[in-house]
Amino acid sequence: MQRKYHDIIASLLVVCFGMVVLAIGTDGFQAFTSEQARTNQLISEQPVIPNIMIEDSKARLYPIDEFQENTFLFVTFMYTNCGTVCPQLERNMQKVYEILPEKYINEKVRFLSISFDTDTDDPETLATYQSYFDSDGETWRMARIPSEIELQQLLDQLGVIVIPDDYGNFQHNSAFYLLNEYRQLVDVMDYTKVEQAAKTITQHIEEKF
Repeated sequence: MQRKYHDIIASLLVVCFGMVVLAIGTDGFQAFTSEQARTNQLISEQPVIPNIMIEDSKARLYPIDEFQENTFLFVTFMYTNCGTVCPQLERNMQKVYEILPEKYINEKVRFLSISFDTDTDDPETLATYQSYFDSDGETWRMARIPSEIELQQLLDQLGVIVIPDDYGNFQHNSAFYLLNEYRQLVDVMDYTKVEQAAKTITQHIEEKF
């Protein structure tokens, strides 16, 4: 009987130890993947991105502040030759755009899709690509960052991992990013949860304005 009791205690200790290790390894059970851990860290740190230069689908070159103009900025990262996640990412961005109250678009929030394939995605290519998603090229713009240094700095700051392969494609993570009027990251959202993303943007807007 005593041996059985000791076995039960030992089993409970093993379970407790495992739970402690799991809690430590997952940021208090909040992250079960490295991607989620990275997202949690980003939201906690809330980095401020630099006022980088972007070139849009109309070949206009300007600092990101000039487009943002004290609004929230809803951002994705993609490349036009992507045949997997990027089309879904941009379709879902389109859905968020359509769900948000019209009064918020342009006045409170603007949309920006940034290509990290600067060699291929020139203004003409971006213009063609944005037409697939009914992007108006004004309140929702697609752009590239001409400076490789500024592009890499931005990707690093926002935890965007981009790995080129031998076939002109890229392995990359995807999410929705929301910046406030100071270019500070305030949220990272699951791009597959469209309605939740729209609700989150609305909450940030209503809290701010």
